[in-house]
Amino acid sequence: MSDEKFKYLIIGNGAAAIHAAEAIRKVDAAGSLAMVARESEHTYSRPLITYRLGGKVADSGMDYRAKDFYTSLNIQAHLGVEVSKIDTAARTVTCSDDREIGFDKLLLATGGAPIRPPAVGLGAQGVFTFTTWADQRAVERFIVENNVKAPLVLGGGLIGLKTVEALVARNLPVHLVELADRILAITFDQAASNLAQKSLSAAGVHIHTGTTLTRAIVREGRVCGAELTDGTSIQCDMIILAIGVKPDLTLATGTSIAIDRGILVDDHMATSVPGIYAAGDVAQGLDAMSGQRRPIPILPAAARQGRIAGANMAGEDKCYGGGVAMNAVDVVGLPTISVGQTVEQPGDEVLARLDEEANVYRKLVIRNNRLIGAIFIGNIERAGVFTGLIRTKLDVAAFKALLLSDEFGLLSLPADYRAHMVSGAGIEV
Repeated sequence: MSDEKFKYLIIGNGAAAIHAAEAIRKVDAAGSLAMVARESEHTYSRPLITYRLGGKVADSGMDYRAKDFYTSLNIQAHLGVEVSKIDTAARTVTCSDDREIGFDKLLLATGGAPIRPPAVGLGAQGVFTFTTWADQRAVERFIVENNVKAPLVLGGGLIGLKTVEALVARNLPVHLVELADRILAITFDQAASNLAQKSLSAAGVHIHTGTTLTRAIVREGRVCGAELTDGTSIQCDMIILAIGVKPDLTLATGTSIAIDRGILVDDHMATSVPGIYAAGDVAQGLDAMSGQRRPIPILPAAARQGRIAGANMAGEDKCYGGGVAMNAVDVVGLPTISVGQTVEQPGDEVLARLDEEANVYRKLVIRNNRLIGAIFIGNIERAGVFTGLIRTKLDVAAFKALLLSDEFGLLSLPADYRAHMVSGAGIEV
């Protein structure tokens, strides 16, 4: 028998969990609600940890919600407590403090686990992952206490570049190592990557592409260098593993909850077990552009999935409808945004404009007269308008010739679409 039982139980304390709790309370103000989270911090914005390391955000600016969030929504919060087991038949979870909690409805919002490569020597002092506020504090403490001079960042994706930016802000010369032939290879084409790499090089970043880490060179228990697969040896006194995250399936594995790359969910964010839902980085939901189900580990998707899951847990009937991948990162002063499917397929139409001298690039991918992807480098004005076109799958044939014009904006769009933007669902950016 469980020690406590709640109508709603949420495992996690990130964006998906918070938005789910708020959605539940909009429908059911009185139903018992508890949250259990491994991290002990009050809910915070994970994307800000790199800005915290770079000194752009203070501790007080990290909060994702006000300090009275849990009490104001009558949530029993168990922070710094890890769930070790889910019993889907008994409808209970077992916690690290041996407490057993029962539930009627459960949301798994456990997020993603950092990817660790199979390189040798990564257990040494000076090797870190970088996905939590605790990671940020540990990295900063190590930099200060050990007078770090030469950090290496493994991973040229979104997390890696934001980490590099933070280290550059601390006036540290950084080595960036990326397995692909260019940085941000999943969402950028060659022209976009070239501009980003030019910006990084100008900031003193040493870029190594087409290679990865073979082993960390360790002396007296601490990292002092790195050896890459292309034979390059680098002197470094810290390594940050920033390859990315994968859905944390620890709790779902071995249960009757169906999993693939993530926890499989339907359009209601419900799992294969009635009454159990999943949202955020751990969930494998619908990608609106490809029509496939895959994890989309970005905060806007987590927030929206959380809202849908919470509403349905409380008895409403809300459909997710799919997410659109979107990444926005400032590459040491160069703003960039990529949305949707940015790599064209045979038969797709591509509109592009490049100004290498000004570090400005725009690329639009069109399929059957519908915008399916966009890249903006340098000038990201009106990116929200293009994101709206991608989400709504509006036919752009009538104004296609204007899409790359400096004058293109909301007034270029059909009147009925503009009215929807003002009074309807609008654009989520």
